[in-house]
Amino acid sequence: MHYKTHYCGDLRKENCGQEVTLAGWVHRRRDHGGLIFIDLRDSRGLVQVVFNPQVAPEAHAVAGQVRPEYVLQVKGEVALRRPGTVNDAIPTGEIEVIAGAAAILNPAKTPPFYINEDVEVDELLRLRYRYLDLRRENMRDRISTRYRVIKFMRDFLYAKGFIEIETPILANPTPEGARDYLVPSRQSNGSFYALPQSPQQFKQLLMVAGYERYFQIARCFRDEDLRADRQPEFTQLDVEMSFVSADDVLDLMEELYTALCEAIRPDKKMIKPFARLTYDEAMRRFGSDKPDLRYGMELVDVSDLGPSCDFAVFRDVLAAGGQIRGLAVPGGAAFTRREIDSLTHLVEEQGGKGLVSVALLGEGSIDSITAEDIRSPVHRYLSLELIKGMAQRAEAKRGDLLVMVADQPLVASAALDALRRVLAARLKLADPNALAWCAITDFPLLT
Repeated sequence: MHYKTHYCGDLRKENCGQEVTLAGWVHRRRDHGGLIFIDLRDSRGLVQVVFNPQVAPEAHAVAGQVRPEYVLQVKGEVALRRPGTVNDAIPTGEIEVIAGAAAILNPAKTPPFYINEDVEVDELLRLRYRYLDLRRENMRDRISTRYRVIKFMRDFLYAKGFIEIETPILANPTPEGARDYLVPSRQSNGSFYALPQSPQQFKQLLMVAGYERYFQIARCFRDEDLRADRQPEFTQLDVEMSFVSADDVLDLMEELYTALCEAIRPDKKMIKPFARLTYDEAMRRFGSDKPDLRYGMELVDVSDLGPSCDFAVFRDVLAAGGQIRGLAVPGGAAFTRREIDSLTHLVEEQGGKGLVSVALLGEGSIDSITAEDIRSPVHRYLSLELIKGMAQRAEAKRGDLLVMVADQPLVASAALDALRRVLAARLKLADPNALAWCAITDFPLLT
């Protein structure tokens, strides 16, 4: 007995007239007082099945019993939908299956949350019923995307002459940055294996052994405190190459990720070629070693203009080896006092001493700006030359807001990076469909 001859999501108008057997889960059920419509779902998608009491009364009776998430087997004929009933939102929207027979393979209790709707569900409830959570379209799409990404990486690297080598999971500890997870050995009492943080030593052995192009989709385990971008186990792509320069590695990775994105997510707009920044340049321009390049608002340094003002805070910071840096906020001159106070609080949370804000009012060029066109709590202490210089370097216009932080370089960078990200989100400067990747090189060995 064949439980199914076709997958629900694979049926198209080319299958019209064919007798098919389908098996899957009841996604939705609609009873129109005679006809019953069921969206039947399997791992490839869903298709509409029509139960007509005039065509197949027994199948119609079965359809009357089913509820969402019942497992159902249907036999019927594929037919074109009537004009005006085509559903362009799904790949099978041009056809439907006219049921001739149906059988309930497994009934289901009422789920604790909707499977067929993308609604917010408490995470603890999702984890308790993980087998149901994994049926939801969003989760299925993520798992499918992960599979496609890994398959693409493998195919790409195979074509580039790489070989894939699996390395041990149970090994000796390695002196890396994080703590190891330890696994006690039953046969050697008091001894432990360590789970790899990454297959570092094995990679080095393979390179020395002459495997010039090797890669691995590696599981990594790190006993670290959890953060937003850190978890105890994860998967990474490890690539090793011999007899290459840094540019050879960067060129390969850029080609891989460009081709990967264009194949898996063609809806995303990728900025090519990837920017390549040194660590110092990234910190100077963006205050971060992982900058968001989808928008401007680059940081500028006006430390050389500080001595021309009477602001004691600026003078003291410069005397202590600090910097005066800032950025221009497009349209920020319209910010309220409360909004500017919230930005000041953000700077203080990052360890900064405070924030200096200058609103550029009026119309015309920056060169024509006068003291009357400036609104700032400390305008009496700031020279017009400092404000003009800051505005010109930040490419600010009338109607913008200049914000400046005076502090030690790392503190100023952290504060301005936080400001830049919060302001970009508030002003919606980043295109959510854009991808702007970059390579950061020449990281300092020690700080």
